Amino acid sequence: MSDPVPTGETPWMLLGAASTADLLSGTDVRWWLSGGSAYDQWRGEPLRERDRTTISVVYSALPTLIDALPEGMTAWARFGDEFTPWADLPDGADIPAAWIFDADRDAWVLQVNLEDGTAARWVYRRDPRLQLPWDKAVLDIDGIPTGAPEVQLVWKALRPYPDDEADKDIVLPALPEEARQWWEKAILSIHPHSTWSIHVRSPFAPAKASWNRTRRNQGL
Repeated sequence: MSDPVPTGETPWMLLGAASTADLLSGTDVRWWLSGGSAYDQWRGEPLRERDRTTISVVYSALPTLIDALPEGMTAWARFGDEFTPWADLPDGADIPAAWIFDADRDAWVLQVNLEDGTAARWVYRRDPRLQLPWDKAVLDIDGIPTGAPEVQLVWKALRPYPDDEADKDIVLPALPEEARQWWEKAILSIHPHSTWSIHVRSPFAPAKASWNRTRRNQGL
């Protein structure tokens, strides 16, 4: 019998944070919960129902992570509704994420977003001017590496979907002041045309950004 081949109709099996950590316990690769999975871990409860678990790794570390997956799990790249085994991709293919398929369950189990970074710093893949030390970009939340929520909000700011708007409305007000200031500066410099930057850069309320308040209140 041939191995099952995943398609766009293949269902997702949602993994919890602890199950994801167990699955990846055989690798020394730096990985972290990202996207909605990071929000949920940071908040300590789901913000809303999600269909998949998302993690991130630095692009160059993906082959090592794939090699450490349990038998029966394989990585694939999506091109529209078609899927190609990761190992069959041409050199230099620019793919934003890999999907991990579990043949035993006949289900997708992880979306692995591919990011940039050095040994010391996380680097925003869309614009390398935006960087953070790893301990600021990836937090330890109950022993699970978790992408900082302000970083996830930068990723979502470019083309936010309605679900992203709903997440932002919960996450942004709950950010610590330092994290919110960093996020506001980041979208002004990296994604100034985002709809999310309007409340920060509005000419009708230029001091609305939290990073402007202290300077204005001090008369600077």
